[in-house]
Amino acid sequence: MTEAKTSLKRTLIGKVVSDKRAKTVTVLVERRVKHALYGKIVAKSSKYHAHDETGQYLLGDTIEITESRPISKTKNWVATRLVEKAAAV
Repeated sequence: MTEAKTSLKRTLIGKVVSDKRAKTVTVLVERRVKHALYGKIVAKSSKYHAHDETGQYLLGDTIEITESRPISKTKNWVATRLVEKAAAV
C-alpha cells in the first residue's frame, strides 16, 4: 500500500499574542462551547507556547500549530503554517 498516512497529531488555529521570546510564539486559541447548565454559547480560550525556529510569525498573525514532543517545560507545540498575515496598521 502506498496511500498517504493521516497524522494523529492535533492541530489548532489561533492568533499570535506574543513574539518576544526567542524561537517561541504565544498563541491564543479561542473556541465556542455550550454552557453545561444554561445552554448559552460562551467563548473559551487557551494560550499555547509554540516553537517558531525562524521567527517568521509576528504579533497578530493567525497561524496553525501542531502537537509535538516536549521542546521545553511549557512548549510542546510547533508552529506549522501561516493562515492569515496580521493587518498592517
